[in-house]
Amino acid sequence: MAAENTFHFPKPGQRILRSVIAVACCFCVFYLRNREGIPFYSALAVLQCIQPYQDSMAQVAKKRVTGTFVGAFWGLVIILSQMYLFHGSLMDTFPGYMLISLFTGIVIYSTVVLNCKNTAYFSCVVFLSITVMHMTDASPFLFVFNRVLDTLIGVGIALIVNTVHLPRKRQKDVLFVSGIDDTLLNQKDQMSAYSRIELNRLIDSGAKFTVSTGRTPATIRESLPGIHLKLPVIAMDGAVLYDLNENSYLMKYQMSTSQAQTICDFLDRKGISYFTNCVVDDLLVIYYDRLISPLHQEVYERRHRSPHRNYVQKTQPVYENVVYLYLLDKKEVMEKLYRELMEQQWIGSYRVAFHDSIRYPGCANIKIYIKDATRENMLRNLKALLNLDKVITFGSVEGRYDVCIEDTGKDEMVKTLKKLYEPVGLEKETVR
Repeated sequence: MAAENTFHFPKPGQRILRSVIAVACCFCVFYLRNREGIPFYSALAVLQCIQPYQDSMAQVAKKRVTGTFVGAFWGLVIILSQMYLFHGSLMDTFPGYMLISLFTGIVIYSTVVLNCKNTAYFSCVVFLSITVMHMTDASPFLFVFNRVLDTLIGVGIALIVNTVHLPRKRQKDVLFVSGIDDTLLNQKDQMSAYSRIELNRLIDSGAKFTVSTGRTPATIRESLPGIHLKLPVIAMDGAVLYDLNENSYLMKYQMSTSQAQTICDFLDRKGISYFTNCVVDDLLVIYYDRLISPLHQEVYERRHRSPHRNYVQKTQPVYENVVYLYLLDKKEVMEKLYRELMEQQWIGSYRVAFHDSIRYPGCANIKIYIKDATRENMLRNLKALLNLDKVITFGSVEGRYDVCIEDTGKDEMVKTLKKLYEPVGLEKETVR
């Protein structure tokens, strides 16, 4: 059977739509000005300034305006030199082009002196457009003026188009909590560009959004690079509440010394290797026995380079500050161990999570926490910390979450979040 064709045309995003509208506005202004100026330069400024985020748009707009004034100034200097020092004798000649080349360096150097090096490209574009393309115009002075005006028109249109939107009622008193796997990330363990940009926009506009996951804070950082997570995240399947910005564990469910000793002694008697995850002074310390198994060696090699994980080989049993134990082996070994664990009289003090391994086919992992270490309990703690009552959760398991995400390949989670957080409406924003 032929392989299924997975190619599809993505839905055009807001940046494309706003760019089309802004360019159209440039031509409208051109006609309203009685076809004065050159709309090409306005449209060019618009396309450079339309950005996914308001902050980046403002930065580009500032660079575009500054670069235009610097380039226009030196372009005017060249025009005056050609007209009054050389009486037009260098126009469209080899020495004239060498003079323009020399002044290109002066333009770049002036951006260094003015401490605006990031405008060098824009300054050179304006300078060369004046001195190369329009030096022989009947009125080069008028061109310089129109060149600056066209750019300012384009920047102004970009600022307006990028900030205007339909009236929306933002739900700022609702806590939105999402899973990561099969919810935010697709089957390739990636987030689409649309979801990343739109999620950041929603967070920056005030959406109280965070994630709840079985991953550690280190793997959260690795899986969601560039996401502006401002609220604490629920990590390690509810065992910890972590502030990514302060690199701090705000809350944690840890085993008592006797609980850790009971479970570790049981595993040691069985000859089972495991990783002991402990939180010590805001550091995640992962203790391990001598790595005999190639599987455990691979886990260690893949993870220990992270600055947010600290692997230490045990020299003696570790029973303090234990958050959870992590076990990984062939599936049949883990299934047998899981059954034996669940038969122990003391197992009611723990929560044992069994999962097939996605990264290692044919293997399974077991994570052992204390019984109170659940995402639900930690979510209640987070609500109390933020003084929020309303919560909407997103996940991939039907019946467990308020919103079930069935297809991560279509940006369903972020699109649903957008509809719930800022529905179109004329009411004022809900703020607490």
